[in-house]
Amino acid sequence: MEKIRHQLFLPRPLSDRLEALAAKPGATKSAILVDALTAWLNRRGASELEDRFSIRLDRMTRSIGRVEADTHVMLETLALFIRFELAIQTPLAENDQAGRALGAKRFEAFVTQVGRHVASGRRTLGSEDGQ
Repeated sequence: MEKIRHQLFLPRPLSDRLEALAAKPGATKSAILVDALTAWLNRRGASELEDRFSIRLDRMTRSIGRVEADTHVMLETLALFIRFELAIQTPLAENDQAGRALGAKRFEAFVTQVGRHVASGRRTLGSEDGQ
């Protein structure tokens, strides 16, 4: 690997510390400076990546927050609707087989319709025709 010579001017305290590190066996000033400069540049590169992606990550965080809030509203709406339905619907008599059969048929139709909507990607809320 080709090496290029650089002339550096260091403050006295920093120069003294470099001399002390280079005095240890197997250490050279060049190797210490190469390691230090490499580490500094790597941190700088990581910072640039963070700066580059932080705006996008912030936007995604806000979007996830909105989805979470929307989901909470939908679940609360569903819970209140179920409570309302249970409060106004009279329970079927134990021997009302026709009513139970009709309820089971309506429930099966509901589950089938939900399955079709989910499979096709259609949405009831937010669609123009409500279907």
